Amino acid sequence: MSIRVALSHITTYQYDKSIKLSPHVVRLRPAPHTKNHIVSYSLNILPEQKFLNWQQDPFGNYLARLVFPEKTNILQVAVDLVTDLKVINPFDFFVEEYAENFPFTYDKVLKKELAPYLKVKKPGKLLASYLKTIDIESRRTVEFLVALNAKVYSDVGYVIRMEPGIQTPEFTLSSRMGSCRDSAYLLVQILRNMGLAARFVSGYLIQLKADVKSLDGPSGAESDFTDLHAWAEVYIPGAGWVGLDPTSGLFTGEGHIPLAATPEPESAGPIQGFAEKSKVEFSFHMGVERVLETPRVTLPYQDDDWNRIIRLGDSIDKRIKKNDIRLTIGGEPTFVSTENREAPEWNFDALGFEKYSKSEQLIKRLGKHFAPGGLLQYGQGKWYPGEPLPRWAMISYWRKDGEPIWNHPYLLADDRYTGSATTEDARRFISVLGEYLRVPTTSIHTAYEDNLYYLWQEANLPAETESILDDLNTYDEMERKRILKVVDSGLHREVGYTLPLDYDVVNQSWKSDEWIFRRGKMYLIPGDSPIGLRLPLHSLGGKQSFSPPEDPAAPKPNLPKAKELGQSPFFTTTASYTIAEERTRTALCVEPRNGNIRVFLPPIKSLEGWLRLIYAIEQTALGTDIPIVLEGYEAPQDPRLNRFKITPDPGVIEVNFHPSSSFGEIVEKTKILYEEAQQLRLTAEKFLMDGRHSGTGGGNHITLGGASVGDSPFLRKPSLLRSLVAYWQNHPGLSYLFSGMFIGPTSQSPRIDEGRNDSLHELKIAFQQIDSNRHTSPWMLDRVLRNILIDITGNTHRTEISIDKLFDPGSPTGRLGLIEMRAFEMPPHYQMSVIQQAFMMAIICRFWEDPYYGNPINWNTDLHDRFMLPYFVYRDFKEVILDLQNSGFGFLSKDFDPFFEFRFPQYGICYLDGMEIELRMALEPWNVLGEENTAQGTSRGVDSATERVQVKVKGFHPDRYRLSCNGYEVPLQATSVHNEYVAGVRFKAWTPVFTLHPHLPAQQSLVFDVYDTWNHRALGGCTYHVSHPGGLSYQTIPINGYEAESRRISRFWTHGHKIGKSLPPVRLENKAFPSTLDLRMVTFK
Repeated sequence: MSIRVALSHITTYQYDKSIKLSPHVVRLRPAPHTKNHIVSYSLNILPEQKFLNWQQDPFGNYLARLVFPEKTNILQVAVDLVTDLKVINPFDFFVEEYAENFPFTYDKVLKKELAPYLKVKKPGKLLASYLKTIDIESRRTVEFLVALNAKVYSDVGYVIRMEPGIQTPEFTLSSRMGSCRDSAYLLVQILRNMGLAARFVSGYLIQLKADVKSLDGPSGAESDFTDLHAWAEVYIPGAGWVGLDPTSGLFTGEGHIPLAATPEPESAGPIQGFAEKSKVEFSFHMGVERVLETPRVTLPYQDDDWNRIIRLGDSIDKRIKKNDIRLTIGGEPTFVSTENREAPEWNFDALGFEKYSKSEQLIKRLGKHFAPGGLLQYGQGKWYPGEPLPRWAMISYWRKDGEPIWNHPYLLADDRYTGSATTEDARRFISVLGEYLRVPTTSIHTAYEDNLYYLWQEANLPAETESILDDLNTYDEMERKRILKVVDSGLHREVGYTLPLDYDVVNQSWKSDEWIFRRGKMYLIPGDSPIGLRLPLHSLGGKQSFSPPEDPAAPKPNLPKAKELGQSPFFTTTASYTIAEERTRTALCVEPRNGNIRVFLPPIKSLEGWLRLIYAIEQTALGTDIPIVLEGYEAPQDPRLNRFKITPDPGVIEVNFHPSSSFGEIVEKTKILYEEAQQLRLTAEKFLMDGRHSGTGGGNHITLGGASVGDSPFLRKPSLLRSLVAYWQNHPGLSYLFSGMFIGPTSQSPRIDEGRNDSLHELKIAFQQIDSNRHTSPWMLDRVLRNILIDITGNTHRTEISIDKLFDPGSPTGRLGLIEMRAFEMPPHYQMSVIQQAFMMAIICRFWEDPYYGNPINWNTDLHDRFMLPYFVYRDFKEVILDLQNSGFGFLSKDFDPFFEFRFPQYGICYLDGMEIELRMALEPWNVLGEENTAQGTSRGVDSATERVQVKVKGFHPDRYRLSCNGYEVPLQATSVHNEYVAGVRFKAWTPVFTLHPHLPAQQSLVFDVYDTWNHRALGGCTYHVSHPGGLSYQTIPINGYEAESRRISRFWTHGHKIGKSLPPVRLENKAFPSTLDLRMVTFK
């Protein structure tokens, strides 16, 4: 978004007596070719007795000619201007084909017109020598200009010079120092000597302090700053005049406001004239002030507002504690890389090398903040259909009581580096560990690859396998690659070692077993994953021993101190080793991989047992001096153990953050997370090709619950969940303001009324059951709502409010007392994430104090008509804010303006005869298409071809005017403001291979006209382009928010309307969607 600034420039000459002044020329008005929108301009002159005439010089620059009829003792020139600083892409221009590569020659007519700018003075020795150092080999003209501008910047140092005049190029090159005007004049002469037309430009330079400091170099001005400046412009056929600033080495942008552009510097001086001889005191003042800032994701809140929000959060915290709600709030923030943005792993692939590396660095950095005495484990994550192996997961553990889990960090090997460990080290490690656990060494088994299987499979490989596999990526080819990898590493060698192990909770001791195999040795299931996942358990006889998992809702005693974990009776020989009919089917495994000893943990159902095993492993590593990498099964879920994990999801990494129990904790943890992610060049935002801003695409789901299952406020007060579900259904603005771009019935978080038509009827019946059973069993909510809070396929997780971890009586992992709010996209700034969580805290507190018993509202098609438009979403959300204010929570609607600007960015605004037309991005639910066969299997695509914009008009009189889009009347709906109207326009933006309506062409532009019914013609309008109107086809996504904003701005024109008299625009009736003009319906009319 633009920032409106006011620039003040006052130059004063105070004379010691009254003197005569000659006519003066002032060149301090923005030139006609300035790219900035100048909102207002004022030039004030002292003395007041003068004559002022505005003129334009031969080059089109504005100049003020001043005549002073009387003597004066002061001359003061004061400029005040207000301008909008919108991001300008300096490379957003077209180049004629013949000038695409340098060197080139202007055509005859153009060369004649540019004659004043091609005039060359004979270069001196230094300039001539300097010209020879410039690389003039044929290359793209833009690349040549970038290199030349950077060369002058690096070769000439900057110095502030108060002396009048401009240095010669010889002097500048000899001293290698110069002011901005000296460097600019040098560059002009260099360009002309190379056959390029160039001119000297004087103007204002405005630099604003950056919201976020750069990691890679200077961040610009430390405070807002303005000054008179000078630069050069070069004429490129097709592009016109292109600004080069050799003082900074950059092309000119929105901070450069030209005042005068002339062939020679003498014609560009700001103030020119003469005065009688006298003593004079010269002074000047320059300043810039921000007068209007819209909220933006890089600076969502000013300091005063943020401090107020912090105080508000603290007051909510106190209120929650006073009510004994015992609420904890966690989240699943997601990040993408700022580097290599277009790589598959940061767009649609779940796994990738860079993703793994950055995740490992991030979890270690976060562990230093949150996990003192903690432990890092490389575990196994989710396993999705079509993927050959489970995804990885990195988990950091630490004890809530502050006791350390791991005391020697150096004994945890760095998995990023290849070590030198061998199978002998693995054998020695597991032997010592077995002795420490009092388990006989006869229980240790050596693991081998199944050589018979691999020899058979190798014989089935094609002869040219090695040459063809690199280009193949199907499941079969990945299997073949693994076979070759295992065969190359050797089939007869020892792979690792296993120790059958299980923890006897009753006797607080370890159980083991002697596994017996028909082939005499333990041959692993084929593959290349950790041996702990490839144990041939199907080859074991007997029944599997069974011990029920611990109930997470059961009360827990205090954990033993860290120093007590190795003491009696935790390791005894009593009943520690049994060979019985029931066999131990879990095992600890040790193997060398990537040169590091990796210890695979078996599933342990008791936290006490898990801690004792970790203690034994650390003591073993200490005694053998062997650093290890821990992997395998996660620690059991237990409220006495804190953990957070990082896992891969398609296009993102997901940080499953541990819950916070206070607002202060939320602020601290969220800030640290964002800052550490930024240091690793991870960000919480993405950009589409056309410059639209979005979240990471992975969401930022918010989990609500208690420190333990028994503390969960939803189980202690069932009306809380009933209130939450009803309130969210009654307020669609809550569903859509914070959501991602993919919404609707097949999204990751569909509303309950976006699926079956009868879902609201069933929900009402469920509410009646909850209302009549306020004090009942903890699983009542799960039984009543489990089959209602689902998506259209019956998935209990992919829904707006997920309760699959609340209290499922059939699953211990589903009895955690948690609900998950899934319709939350990843906010790009930590402050936005903090206020989201504060908002949820206030909502829970409000429903705890005053339950909400509203019935479901049947929104019908309004849901995907009105509530797709920013105006109606935010109007509904403001009703929520008013409700919270009435309940004593001091939120302001402006606190959520950053979300509004992020979710619904403004495309542009134009003014016409007292009317204002504004275009914003609107929502569009994407349709899931029919099944398609792909190389990876059957898939269902999503149709993203359809888009929607909101148009809002102010000062509009419908009795006289009509608003049309591409010749069809826009169905304007009145807002709560007099003469203000709003509507949506739906259209097909592009033509993908698979789409809902493949025969419909795409609409490349939307032309909005204000039609005057009295005069039967369009008064004017604006144009929105789907892609760059100049034909610049972007090949890469924007690298940052500045480039993204410039792309959005370039697609909106404040002009363009239907020419001449015409019939009134055609009105289309659409009773199902009365607020939306669907241009797809009229494509063939």
